[in-house]
Amino acid sequence: MPKFKLEYIWLDGYTPVPNLRGKTQIKEFDSFPTLEQLPNWGFDGSSTQQAEGRSSDCVLKPVAIYPDSTRTNGAIVMCEVMMPDGVTPHPSNARATILDDPGAWFGFEQEYFLYENGRPLGFPKDGYPAPQGPYYCGAGYSAVGDVARQIVEEHLDLCLDAGINHEGINAEVAKGQWEFQIFGKGSKKCADEVWVARYILMRLCESYGLDVEFHCKPIKGDWNGSGMHCNFSTTYMRETGGKEYFEALMAQFEKNVNEHIAVYGPDNHLRLTGLHETQAIDKFSYGIADRGASIRVPHSFANNGYKGYLEDRRPNSQGDPYQIASRVLKTISEVPTP
Repeated sequence: MPKFKLEYIWLDGYTPVPNLRGKTQIKEFDSFPTLEQLPNWGFDGSSTQQAEGRSSDCVLKPVAIYPDSTRTNGAIVMCEVMMPDGVTPHPSNARATILDDPGAWFGFEQEYFLYENGRPLGFPKDGYPAPQGPYYCGAGYSAVGDVARQIVEEHLDLCLDAGINHEGINAEVAKGQWEFQIFGKGSKKCADEVWVARYILMRLCESYGLDVEFHCKPIKGDWNGSGMHCNFSTTYMRETGGKEYFEALMAQFEKNVNEHIAVYGPDNHLRLTGLHETQAIDKFSYGIADRGASIRVPHSFANNGYKGYLEDRRPNSQGDPYQIASRVLKTISEVPTP
């Protein structure tokens, strides 16, 4: 039987932003394994801030598997961290807090910077490039360079090979800033794929001697920060909806502003200033096609009897999509449906 290289990846216990960790297990299978065939595995939680040295065992529970085209017989295995009994979720396991709703759909728009020697890729060694303006969806060496586009195209291909449901990519507003979008049906699927796509991007950039900077405002001044806009819907929102329900939903989101901001990524006060297409962090608003609002309401939503999806523009690029999805669904669950 062929030997498969299974890269088990998981989130560590660092706060406020967990890091991706990974290690490889070799197993024999007749063909590419299914999720059900994958065994649980363990790791030293004392090295990842998830356990003490005197009792350091943690368990990795596979939750999704993706082909890895960079390796012969390779696979990337997304895992949840469990307690030693293999049943109880570890306190750091945010995925386990997401309501299991197959009718919940999410789309995350992941922005990021490519970094070289501590500066965004394409920035001069001293000072700054020309002000933002020509970079968004730009073309040409002066706008996007050459290595950057090569990386994002290669990343896209690797993710598509893995079966990750990318919806698109584009150069973003600031020099060296890019974005990819992922959509998934089910309350956890999109968040799984965002984490795996992040892992693939970080691993790819190793070979270029570059880092991926997910911080929401790595460059001070008149430069756009990086967000991870969260597009969401439920079966009720798509099929029933209505203005009354929408307004009740927005009232609940406003009531839970602090709870949302708490899990929408660190240092968000640097990004949510009311400038650069953001609402201020201490305010809540919504508006049709309003990119300066907390919640952007698509024209298609309003024109369709307030049915469809909504976009929460507050989550930032460094946020944990598991925590974000969990909080969004919790707030939705607090709104009664007729």
